[in-house]
Amino acid sequence: MNELPATPKEMKQVIRSGIRSTLLAMGSATKAELSGKLGVSFPTVSKFLAELKEAGEITAIGMDDSSGGRRAERYVYNPDVMLGLAVFLERTETNYVIYNCFGEAKEEGHSPTMLGDAGDSLAELIEEQINRFPKIRSLAIGVPGAVNQGRIIHIPAYEALQNLDLKGALEKRFGFPVVVENDMNAAVLGYYQSLDKSDNPSLVYLYFGQNGPGAGILINGDVVRGSTFFSGEVSYVSQDEERNFGQALLPGLPMGVGKARIGAEGADAVSRLIATCTALINPHTVVFCHDEVSESLLNEIMARSAQYVPAEHLPRLMMSDWRRDYLNGLQHLGLHLMISTSR
Repeated sequence: MNELPATPKEMKQVIRSGIRSTLLAMGSATKAELSGKLGVSFPTVSKFLAELKEAGEITAIGMDDSSGGRRAERYVYNPDVMLGLAVFLERTETNYVIYNCFGEAKEEGHSPTMLGDAGDSLAELIEEQINRFPKIRSLAIGVPGAVNQGRIIHIPAYEALQNLDLKGALEKRFGFPVVVENDMNAAVLGYYQSLDKSDNPSLVYLYFGQNGPGAGILINGDVVRGSTFFSGEVSYVSQDEERNFGQALLPGLPMGVGKARIGAEGADAVSRLIATCTALINPHTVVFCHDEVSESLLNEIMARSAQYVPAEHLPRLMMSDWRRDYLNGLQHLGLHLMISTSR
């Protein structure tokens, strides 16, 4: 059960956030509709709408047709009143997008990799974008490592970032709310946003990547991070007496080779991993990056997986655009920060 806000200030923030998220989800709403959706009195909604209108966050777009009583005024949210910046760090490059409250990209770009230092080059990129887009109000950063509450706790290839409280450092420097997320957790969340939520799917998103394999796991709409935020580090899953998944995959996918296709030995390693996932969480779908697999390879993996677990329990195997899903996941996290923390 969710706890109620403890103070009047927190309650005000919850109401503002609720109005923002409802208008963004519905497209437009009247005071009565907002009151009903939020469970807040009509006068209270009227008060907060007046504040948000004065701040330029919402606009009245006219009166609804009368159904016998007074005509109701309809409101929409101004999607460009706040912007977010999402950045993800990879071995070969850094990608970023500036987006508005509708998730519409205002600008996308890329820069050289920034994984070699302790966040200094990333901070310079962020500062440059804030100077160009002063309406930026939240930062969402994706990294190829395990993250615990904004601190990077496991990123073996990049010693400068190990145990770095990236969230704390960026919030202190820029004064904006920041979320730092593991790359695969962001990707599985971004993929989930494109689905029909009524199906309530459970998902595993596999990526072989530039920094070794990783997975994002989502169950009942929630990303699974684990007790020590180590969930998804599938390189360590045992394959046989001598090798883990990462070691078994290497013959088919050398480290650092982007967009490679895995070979027969790698396909068997993936099949064993899918069998493990099936036995443990029985997901609806396992998603792959479309640059790393083909339809024929997925068919081969499915056939091999059926040698390890009964075929009727196996998940669907799907392909998707990992980069798009990754950025969408970061945008979703950054948008939540914007609408829930802005005053």
